[in-house]
Amino acid sequence: MKNFQNNFIDGIGNTPLIKLIGASEITGCNIYGKAEYLNPGGSVKDRAALALIRDAEEKKLISKGGTIVEGTAGNTGIGLCLIGNSLGYKTVIVMNDNQTQEKKDTLINIGADLRLVPSKPYKDDGNFVKVAGRLAEEMRNSNNKGVVWANQFDNTANSKGHYETTGREIWEQTDGKIDAFICSSGTGGTISGISNALKEKNKDIKIYLSDPKGSCLYNFIKNGELKSDGSSITEGIGSSRVTKNFENAKIDDAYSVGDNEALPILYNLIEKEGLSLGTSCGINIAGAIRLGKELGPGHTIVTILCDKSDKYQTKLFNKEFLQGKNLPYPKWL
Repeated sequence: MKNFQNNFIDGIGNTPLIKLIGASEITGCNIYGKAEYLNPGGSVKDRAALALIRDAEEKKLISKGGTIVEGTAGNTGIGLCLIGNSLGYKTVIVMNDNQTQEKKDTLINIGADLRLVPSKPYKDDGNFVKVAGRLAEEMRNSNNKGVVWANQFDNTANSKGHYETTGREIWEQTDGKIDAFICSSGTGGTISGISNALKEKNKDIKIYLSDPKGSCLYNFIKNGELKSDGSSITEGIGSSRVTKNFENAKIDDAYSVGDNEALPILYNLIEKEGLSLGTSCGINIAGAIRLGKELGPGHTIVTILCDKSDKYQTKLFNKEFLQGKNLPYPKWL
């Protein structure tokens, strides 16, 4: 038998690069998206989830029958739950109540113990990340198999996982002929791990952050100050603080990208290239197009295609919602 996998986990990683035809034509560059939506849990966060679980196992913090607790915008929770199911762990997920219904339903349907909390800034004790940390602490005494707070934002096993897998895959897939990499940041794990892996191979590879409006990271890269402006309908990207994962990223420059720029790219990809992608992909590809225009024709640029549109249907394809925010919507609605 050829090309078979022993289990769910074997399906994580080694995703293909897909040439983004429209973005490449606009810029004269070769712009590729790493198709992370093809991971078995449906997103790039499968990699972080696996790295966080393996780290806990290596430290002997959890064994079969144990529980993983995490605060997440959804995708990491889905990855943790599915991987946890395959290894015999229970999963408790803390998530802001303003995330899409699709992600809430998915988590419930795969067996996660979902705890919804009101959206609060990080400085507030009610912030979903802090609630998850406290919950794990409270649960520890009740389970002798181990209770682990995955802590994707500040546990650098996250970025290490991307350094060891995603970054190295991109280098190999481009035969080392990559000029630049760009993506957004939520936990900072993806951009940190990939930037370190690529810069280690060639220090001249440009690493750019594509940051949604409402996030403070663009201003931090540009001016060293955590300051935001505007807002975005994207979920799981952008930050008001520098996480332990993000602080190790090797970033040369940054763009601030608005939803008005990102959404038409997503709709065009559906119509012209058959790619139906999630909201953060729009921010990533918009950034890649800007970077292509800045570098000039002939360069090779890679970005991340984080997940698919099915987790954001109530936003991406909701004409009334989009009109209410003065955002573009697909012409077929």
